[in-house]
Parts: sequence; structure tokens; C-alpha cells
Amino acid sequence: MTDFVGLTWDHPRGRVALETAAGDIGGGDTIRWEAQPLEGFESAPIDELAARYDLIVLDHPHLGDAISSSSLHPLDELFSAEQVAAWRDAAVGPSIASYTIDDRLWALPLDAATQVSARRVAALPQAPATWPELVEASTQHAVALSLAGPHAFLTLCSVAVSLGDDPASGDRCFARGTALGALEIMAEIVSRAPAGSGALNPIGLLDRMHDERDIDLVPLIYGYVNYSSDEIRFSAPPGRGRIGSTIGGTGIALSRRAHPSPALLAHLAWLMGEEAQRGFIPRHQGQPARRSAWRDPGVDAAAHGFYSATLDTIEHAWVRPRFPGYIPFQSAASALVRAAVGGELAASRALDQIDSAFATALKEQS
Repeated sequence: MTDFVGLTWDHPRGRVALETAAGDIGGGDTIRWEAQPLEGFESAPIDELAARYDLIVLDHPHLGDAISSSSLHPLDELFSAEQVAAWRDAAVGPSIASYTIDDRLWALPLDAATQVSARRVAALPQAPATWPELVEASTQHAVALSLAGPHAFLTLCSVAVSLGDDPASGDRCFARGTALGALEIMAEIVSRAPAGSGALNPIGLLDRMHDERDIDLVPLIYGYVNYSSDEIRFSAPPGRGRIGSTIGGTGIALSRRAHPSPALLAHLAWLMGEEAQRGFIPRHQGQPARRSAWRDPGVDAAAHGFYSATLDTIEHAWVRPRFPGYIPFQSAASALVRAAVGGELAASRALDQIDSAFATALKEQS
């Protein structure tokens, strides 16, 4: 008998399904889940967590550091090639691709999410379709941006993608003209945003939208099915052409300290299967990663149309880099974006510093 210990993130979407499914998973084996705040999930060093936990629910940009420190089991060594191929075919958008590096699978995409638009229907029956429309809406409605933690940089990336850029694809992080245009859009929205909204993570923004009702719209925020209702609706973010959205979600990884039993591997396979993804996980406040769940009319209806309204967005989402040292770069870049859109630093100077930090991070991994 083995008592496995796992770490997830502290929100019903991250905890409830895993905790409910845990306990005795077969053969006398058990899983006990602990939870960390969203900020820890976004930035805590994976090698330190891997020394303490058998299972880790992680964000895919951590994989570069995790692989370089040999912190995780490659899952293609624990599951058959046929099983891995089936999961690749079943996953929505780039959710499983984001956990794959050099054709090796490092985590199972339990949960799929990407940046979408969230609005209070009473204030905005229809979401603005373009960035000019969104900027205009911000003159009449309470529009906030997701800027706390890494989200300032991720918002900039997504706006840039919607304007035709492919961030982090070369020696420089952004095409300069596109990024300047994106920062100009963000700065104009920030200049009128509700007080204090820039310090809130996505959960805080959605809580405030629901509880205080003084935020009408967030054009780029990670989708949380838990908040979808007749009052709050999610849809595609503004833009023409390619949808600008940065994939998120969570994956379950096995640390090197774990000695996975047949019962544990069977449990993980069950969590990824049709029964759990279309039934158990949605019923327990989770957000599945299987395309068939996102397309299931019953699952969608129970979620007030969340999945059908955002499916096209997640199918075309942009994937962040996953090289060693990316997480510190992302944190530094976000601080620079906040300074730029807040008027504390010239946009061109902020982009110079982001490009410099990006070049340094790339050089250090080689």
C-alpha cells in the first residue's frame, strides 16, 4: 500500500474533483491532496515542489525548469504509446501539446483553459468584437485588464497575437510596431479601469465582477466555468483574424520521488477518460480538457454555454515558451508591462528591457 501526496491549486476548479476522486484508489493505495494559492501555482519552483510531492498540478511554462532539474517522470515511459496517442487526439486545443517537449509527454492535461472575454450581461449584452470597439466601450463601461502576477505580460502577448504578431518566435520577444500598438490599447483601457482592479488575479477579478458588480468587462481573462451564469458570460476576446489568447489550464505531473503503482496509473488514466471528463469532472466544479466534453450539449448547457462560446478560442490559442528560466523572465516582463501601461515607463523603453531580458534568458539556457 502506498500513500501518495499531491499538490494542486486552491480553487474549487483545481481541488474539488481531485479531492472527491481521491482516497482509496485501489489496491489499498491512497492520494492526499494539498493546495497552494494561485500565485504559487504560477511561480513556485517546480524542483522544490517535486522534492515534497508525488503528484504536482502545474502550469506548462514550468516544464523547462522541471526537465532541466530532472524533477519529473516522462509519462510516455509509464503509459503505452497507444494510450498517449489517444490522449493527443482527444485533447482540446493545444492543451496536451503544451505539456509535450521533444515529443515527450510530461504532464496529463486534466484541465483546459485559455484567455477569453468575461462580461456582465446586464451591462454589455454583446461583447465588443474588435479592439477599437473595446476601447470605445471602456469610455462608457467599467472595463478592467488582468495585470496581476504574470498576467500583464500574458495580456500583452495575446493582444499582440490578435494584431498579427507571434511572440517569442525569434531573437526579440515582440515585433516592435505591433507591441507598441498593443501597449497603447492596454494603456488607454488602464487609464479608465476601476480602482484596484489591476492588483487582482483572475479569480479576484471574477469574484469582484460577481460580488461587487463594479467591473462590467474583462476582455482577456482565463476562463473559469465556475463563474459562468445568466449574469456573467464568457466569449471570444476582441480581434480580427487570428484570435489572440494564451493557453493556460493545468496538467498533472509525476515527480521523480514518486513510485507510481498500477492503481495510481489507472486512476490518472480514468481522470483523462470519457467518463470522468464528460461526467465526473464537470459535476465536481472542474473544467475538462477533452474536446468531446467541450462539445457535449449537456455539459455546455449546465455551464450556461461556456464551452460552446469559447471552444474556437481555445482551439487556436497561443502556447508560451517553456525553456529553463522562462518563469523568472515572465515575472520580470510583467512588471515592465505594468509600468508601461501605468505611465511609469515609456513603452519603447519597456520593450527594450523585455527584449533584453528575453535574450538573456535564451542565452542562459544554451
